[in-house]
Amino acid sequence: MAIEVKLSSSLRAQASGYHPLRGLKVEPRPELTVLELITSLGLAPQEVKIIVLNGQTAARESFIKDGDRLGLFPAMGGG
Repeated sequence: MAIEVKLSSSLRAQASGYHPLRGLKVEPRPELTVLELITSLGLAPQEVKIIVLNGQTAARESFIKDGDRLGLFPAMGGG
């Protein structure tokens, strides 16, 4: 298995090889954190404002494992 990563909006252009429909598949390693994965994808950590891990909000320090689903979102505006 792998970690399924979905990126939203402006983050998509920052990750090499990202496909909008398929996302990215990342092979896990022991004690991998969300922050480590963000930097390994070439994303600027300060650009990632919302983290959703398996359908729930998560922290940058959260550990991710095989089979997890991770969604990363930039700051969103609106009103």
